[in-house]
Amino acid sequence: MTRDERQALWETRIAEYRVSGQSVKEWCASHEGISPRQLWYWLRKYKNRDGVSPGESNRWLPVEINKQASIEQGHALLVNVGPVSIEVKPGFDPALLSQVVKVLVALC
Repeated sequence: MTRDERQALWETRIAEYRVSGQSVKEWCASHEGISPRQLWYWLRKYKNRDGVSPGESNRWLPVEINKQASIEQGHALLVNVGPVSIEVKPGFDPALLSQVVKVLVALC
């Protein structure tokens, strides 16, 4: 595995850990072959990369509202996170949206 592949793998693992809501010990127990020591190492290594320290997942994001667009019953809301757009329709799962946004914020 190359250095870039290893970094990409751990960036994905860190994003998964952050959205899991689990402790380091719990998350590692459910991911065979990953020790808490390894996870802590990579959390510290990437802590300054995105400005979010381990366990800190809340931060303000800019929101732009288009005055011409109105959200009516049956219409969708477009949520932009970095270069990614998510179309949210009535009846969406708020917990799933929250997890997806957290992963995108960690990756973007």
